[in-house]
Amino acid sequence: MSDEATAVLGIDIGGTKMAAAIVSADGEILTGDRIQTPPGDADQVFAALGELIGRVQGDLSPAAVGIGSAGPLDQKHGLVSPVNIAGWRNFPLVDRVRALVGDVPVELGVDGHCFALGEFWTGAGRNVDNLLGIVVSTGVGGGIVVEGRPLLGQSGNAAHLGHMVVDLDGEACACGSYGCVETYASGPRMVARAQRKGWRPTETVDAAVLSADAAAGDGIAVQVFDDGAQALAAGIVATAVTVDLTTVVIGGGVAKAGPVLFDPVQRWVKRLAQLPFVADLTVEPAQLDNAGLLGAARLAWDALR
Repeated sequence: MSDEATAVLGIDIGGTKMAAAIVSADGEILTGDRIQTPPGDADQVFAALGELIGRVQGDLSPAAVGIGSAGPLDQKHGLVSPVNIAGWRNFPLVDRVRALVGDVPVELGVDGHCFALGEFWTGAGRNVDNLLGIVVSTGVGGGIVVEGRPLLGQSGNAAHLGHMVVDLDGEACACGSYGCVETYASGPRMVARAQRKGWRPTETVDAAVLSADAAAGDGIAVQVFDDGAQALAAGIVATAVTVDLTTVVIGGGVAKAGPVLFDPVQRWVKRLAQLPFVADLTVEPAQLDNAGLLGAARLAWDALR
């Protein structure tokens, strides 16, 4: 790593928001900002990102750039096709960002990988070597850190836990398969299942209201969260058995439900994790609100080391 490398640029891209920050080598955000992800075609979306980058970067020339993006993506060629950014299909994000920031390393990772790496760096996983990070929100994403390095896979899409099949006779998933973790554990799918079972909230119909009703003891809401927790636990245990790790960190909007989600997840994990080397599997809430952004910055720092 160059002695002149004092800061990197981290970028976090999702269907709802885009964030960018200048980050020091110890994970301190020196300056940062975020915007709502705009609608529009590929160039309109990137123009908004470019303005954000320029505003955050100012006169500084970062030593490297790390990008965490919703997937899927083609890491080798720097292309992204986020499901929830319709204007970007095989969009050359790495090349376009490099054209803005200059000839420096630009690293790309799936947002789930960056979430896991951020929590590993400065959050709930900072005292462990191996970590499974899961984001439970509109969808379910994941990332794995093994001996301090993200496990990316051949195309950069490894650890997409949300599309692990846990029920061969399960519901159709948006990915085209059936019985994926996401069909049981994502916020919208849990809400839809609760409504089919007869749940009729008096407030806005969303996962936050569903979790509040579960906390208040509503039978349908409790059962739906238990079903989602069972699917998550099945994916967690299968991943832990495959990769041989014992620390799991869960974040995202649905994770804000707290004990309503974590209590049944921990109960199901204990029931399913029977092999000795995963018997001590622990599931913890995320500690950071900006884990994905920090994980993207960590990708950039790792590129310099």
